[in-house]
Amino acid sequence: MSAIFPSIEWLNALHEKLNADERYAEIARKWEGDIIVAIEPQGNLKERRIFYLDLWHGKCRGVAELKDVSEKNAAFVLTSSYDHIKLIMTGKLDPMQAMLTRKLSVKGNMAVMMRSVPTVLDFVRCAREITGEIL
Repeated sequence: MSAIFPSIEWLNALHEKLNADERYAEIARKWEGDIIVAIEPQGNLKERRIFYLDLWHGKCRGVAELKDVSEKNAAFVLTSSYDHIKLIMTGKLDPMQAMLTRKLSVKGNMAVMMRSVPTVLDFVRCAREITGEIL
């Protein structure tokens, strides 16, 4: 299954992918924390998109598109410009490198994030695999 990024169809496809992917389930089995991904408008993206994912022990318990970051009190809030997210989604920018160079802003417990690099990378793998087209 593939979907256009960023869209609600893409978010729903990612939800299904995370719950069906055995490799992700194994790698993320200790992960506890929901995430908000805020994508700032740039280029082809004309308005801010905010995606919420409730991730828990290798499963995605739910997703939503939010109007504002304050709608949920997530463990992590990731914010980036559309162009930087696009580079991550196409494999041209490593997500950990994006965090370290502040191309991807992270609010939350960075120690947890840094201890969970394999989980982060496999989450991005799943996201890339369901991305058919980029806006």
